[in-house]
Amino acid sequence: MSQLPAGEFGSSGSDIAPGPVGVEREFTVEARSQARIVARRFMHHRAALVSLIVLVVIVIVSFVGPRFWQYRYDEIIPGAARESPSLEHPMGTDSIGHDYFAQVLRGAQKSVQIMLLVATLSTAIGVTVGALAGYFRGWVDTVLSRITDLTLTIPLLAVAIVLSRRYQDAGNWQNIALVIALLAWTTLARVVRAEVLALREKEFVEAAHALGASDRRIIIRHILPNIAGTIIVSATLTMAAVILIETTLSFLGFGVTVPDTSLGKLVEEGRTASQTAPWLFYSPGLIIVAIALSVNFIGDGLRDAFDPKQTRVRQ
Repeated sequence: MSQLPAGEFGSSGSDIAPGPVGVEREFTVEARSQARIVARRFMHHRAALVSLIVLVVIVIVSFVGPRFWQYRYDEIIPGAARESPSLEHPMGTDSIGHDYFAQVLRGAQKSVQIMLLVATLSTAIGVTVGALAGYFRGWVDTVLSRITDLTLTIPLLAVAIVLSRRYQDAGNWQNIALVIALLAWTTLARVVRAEVLALREKEFVEAAHALGASDRRIIIRHILPNIAGTIIVSATLTMAAVILIETTLSFLGFGVTVPDTSLGKLVEEGRTASQTAPWLFYSPGLIIVAIALSVNFIGDGLRDAFDPKQTRVRQ
């Protein structure tokens, strides 16, 4: 019997030649951080993405625009009282002769400053109170919860009007922001407290305790990062509410005072001329609506992005 050459199939399996039986494929799995997942989900939320662009444009134009615009917000132009919109004055002029585009830029700047300051302060107070109450419980929770409940019963707008009237002589917009911030933290505090109460019983918190981590480190490094989504969403919703509260205060005459201005004050000044010079009323009003809607849509997008049940990131 002839013997098969070496390397060919014979009767015994020992002479089976190695050969490719298929195509080997290499699969690489890219690890995604929580921030990247949230960012990608947010990018798929078209309304939130467009709103973010609109808000960024408004903020940039309101803060950078006055440096390049030919008129100052407090400059009176001789012989230019109540002119209709034109290339020279895109939003017309008011009854005194101010360029209204410069006035709206200044008003948007002040309103945005108040909105951001109030959101920062109220978020810091709400997170601190809620985290301490939820983590330590006992008498700490009782005292802080009663303070929160008491503050919730106070009519925010009425107290803000009283305090703003008391401190508006200084003409300082920071006073208005501080008044609103001291009354706008309660809802976030209750939300954070509920989240911390649930997280403090988790295994990773017990493990941190067992390793000797301090209470301060556990709250800051382990608990708060796990509720960052809730805090961010609540902060954006607070911003939307603040811009309307500030507008209401200024509209009622208890907000930003002359010689400065804000969007609410411009609306209040332009309401009497809404029939004869409608640009004095509608120009700042549209900016207020754009800011409020943009922040609300951004909050909706962030809420969906931080929701673990969302699967749009896989698309």
